[in-house]
Amino acid sequence: MEAKKIRSTFIEFFQSKQHHYVPSSPIVVKNDPTLMFTNAGMNQFKDAFLGNEVAKFPRVANSQKCLRVSGKHNDLEEVGVDTYHHTMFEMLGNWSFGDYFKKEAIAWAWELLTEVYGLSKDRLYVSVFEGDKDDNLEMDKEAFDLWKAIVPEGRIIMGSKKDNFWEMGDTGPCGPCSEIHIDLRSDAERQAIPGRDLVNNDHPQVIEIWNLVFMQFNRVSDGSLKPLPATHVDTGMGFERLVRAIQHKSSNYDTDLFTPFIAELEKKSGKKYGENEQTDIAFRVIVDHIRAISFTIADGQIPSNNKAGYVIRRILRRAVRYGYTFLGFNEPFLYELTPMIAANFGDIFPEVRQQQEFIAKVIFEEETSFLRTLSNGLKMLDQIKTELKAKNETVISGKTAFELYDTFGFPLDLTSLIARENGLSLDEEGFASEMETQKNRSRAASESETGDWMMVHPDEGVEFIGYDFLKADSNIIKYRVISDKKGDRYQVVLDKTPFYAESGGQVGDTGWLISEVEKIRVVDTKKENDLIVHFVEKLPEHPEKQFSAEVDQAKRSLTMNNHTATHLLQSALKTVLGDHIQQRGSLVNDQLLRFDFSHFGKMTDEEIERVENIVNEKVRENIPLLERRNVPIEEAKAQGATALFGEKYGEFVRVITFDPKYSVELCGGTHVPSTSQIGLVKIVSEGSISAGVRRIEAITSKAAESYLRDQESVLKEIQELLKNPKDVKKAIEALLEERNTLKKEIESLHLEKSAGVKTSLLTEFVKGEGINTLVAKVELPNADSLKKLAYELKNEVENAFVILAASIDGKPQIAVILEESLINSKNLNAGQIVRELAKEIQGGGGGQPFFATAGGKDLSGLDRVIAKAKELYL
Repeated sequence: MEAKKIRSTFIEFFQSKQHHYVPSSPIVVKNDPTLMFTNAGMNQFKDAFLGNEVAKFPRVANSQKCLRVSGKHNDLEEVGVDTYHHTMFEMLGNWSFGDYFKKEAIAWAWELLTEVYGLSKDRLYVSVFEGDKDDNLEMDKEAFDLWKAIVPEGRIIMGSKKDNFWEMGDTGPCGPCSEIHIDLRSDAERQAIPGRDLVNNDHPQVIEIWNLVFMQFNRVSDGSLKPLPATHVDTGMGFERLVRAIQHKSSNYDTDLFTPFIAELEKKSGKKYGENEQTDIAFRVIVDHIRAISFTIADGQIPSNNKAGYVIRRILRRAVRYGYTFLGFNEPFLYELTPMIAANFGDIFPEVRQQQEFIAKVIFEEETSFLRTLSNGLKMLDQIKTELKAKNETVISGKTAFELYDTFGFPLDLTSLIARENGLSLDEEGFASEMETQKNRSRAASESETGDWMMVHPDEGVEFIGYDFLKADSNIIKYRVISDKKGDRYQVVLDKTPFYAESGGQVGDTGWLISEVEKIRVVDTKKENDLIVHFVEKLPEHPEKQFSAEVDQAKRSLTMNNHTATHLLQSALKTVLGDHIQQRGSLVNDQLLRFDFSHFGKMTDEEIERVENIVNEKVRENIPLLERRNVPIEEAKAQGATALFGEKYGEFVRVITFDPKYSVELCGGTHVPSTSQIGLVKIVSEGSISAGVRRIEAITSKAAESYLRDQESVLKEIQELLKNPKDVKKAIEALLEERNTLKKEIESLHLEKSAGVKTSLLTEFVKGEGINTLVAKVELPNADSLKKLAYELKNEVENAFVILAASIDGKPQIAVILEESLINSKNLNAGQIVRELAKEIQGGGGGQPFFATAGGKDLSGLDRVIAKAKELYL
């Protein structure tokens, strides 16, 4: 069973048990000060468990993206070294909020694992909380009795508080848990040492796959336990481990979650997985880390030098370093794996597909920068190692490590890792001391200097007049140069400016600074704290002169259309979908508007149409703008004003109203004087960007008109192709009906042909002792026909062993099928047989021991396949 099917089976199973499927929440946590990343499936339901909110659904199931590389769950250095640790992983879970409890959770877990997934019962062990004297807790007899009715008592293990009592934190909901473990060792190993002796002993082949947590207590501040008013179920099953168990692999990295990525790295590096332990670790590090990196970037966390961003940068640099050192990647390579991330995970986590290009760009820039750092740092480390060896020393000093960090940007953990690999140690206390000294120097410098701003005129503050004017006579207060790998960029600050600085989703204005001697293009306007900064193409030759600051009016006008349209859109969404709609982000420029909002379901075509109709009704009503500035924020809230997501508000705010009964919002952006200026609003897409967040993209004014003209042009072309029918829809429906009819006729002919082939082949079986063998070359229309024929022959002939070679659409294919009893009695394996025969057609394949298929490139090799099969098996 493929990984995608295993995941969907889990979800469908619990949906059949009346669970509501909830998409994964973002892997990056933004509103919880105790967490940087989601590290368990229950994180998004934390408020429900804590009693801060009422759960929307009593039963829930999902697959949650998790990351464990910080705090007490820090497995980073184990990732890649062993075969089962990961940075990013999926946690399959089912939850009950005051609904069902232990009986159902245990029964359903066993049903899913053994009856649906088909895991062998004699490889599974379960654990039960044994009790704890300190907490005055008895053994979880209820869970024990429930398990005893399902599994032999010898497979039930008593677990300590450490292993079998789950707690959210020092305080809060908690309770006993039952873990389900699986023994993936060979039969010989299992006979030598019982699996129960290896449970919770870090054996790589005896692993926990599911934890059923029964929340029935609340840990209060004095450390005592109080019964919860309602009991809950919180389960978590590591998806990667489950896939490994179902696919009968000894390593998580041998499953189809990772093998496509390993194969791609093999192709790129020219090295083979499985031949060398060091390169194997590098393969595993990279294929694990690319998932963590991609998912966190998709959820909004860019690699940086602070907090969560630094964690992601560490993961990325670790992957690059292993690729550089052991796989010979001297150029960026990680970013090239992002299309595979999108292809393999985009269905269940659409954000990685939607942001694929952005993710790739961020990774590429990080790789490019770090490869330069890595090359310089490694050269310096080689020199350091040589010098230490000459002195017969084994410790890299803190001062040296800090020099690597400060001069070359070489992370301490990477220096430490390379040191350990070379039998050296690192003076981390000395490094910390050097770091503190540098921070003190930086603080002193910042207090005595103004930075790299060059002062031109006295700084008496910046006046923004862009709500009322698009042109102003201005003086440059100061300017500076920003240098980076893209070259030099120039910034200026004006004493008076009509330029709107990027904020609240609206892009910054562009335009010109014009003096009597020069004209300079303003390419962007942004805020630095509350300072309005203008990005210009070049520095003025005479910055002391007065300039006319002029906004690009055409661009501003189109941007205002789109910004006002977002206000109308938000109100329409609330009207159609409900008051739960809240803005979660936006982009407003002269080309389009992008509006992200909280909603758990995909909008139907009818809902999108209703929203669009309401918005355009408001456009046609020509509603005038009512703008109020410096309104006390409490007064604005009392009027029902909607706050925009991500905006910061002071004591006084600006209130934008288009009909007090329709749209009242706190907003600092620029807007049209009346809605009719927008002209037309057209929604062009609606989709999901993360768990519980949808995104609408729309266009207005000229862009909407152009879009409709293009659509009309396409329709005219279709009409012409159909010979200008009166009813285009009916004409297309007639074509589709004709196509379906012809398709059915073709399928019928295929069936007739296959039936004739089968009748002929039934006479060609060669009888043997306990086996009837057929080796034949056939002509069939498609792969499904080949598979169907193979199964029909097997079902009609006793002890059948069939090898079929076929040309399908000009490509060679092989199918091998045999009676299951022949696997042992005749020592036959269809997968092994088909792989051997596939060599003759320059191909490969596989499958199950009783049925396997293969494809290849060399059509002429089919005759060799037949000859080889007859030689070996007839």
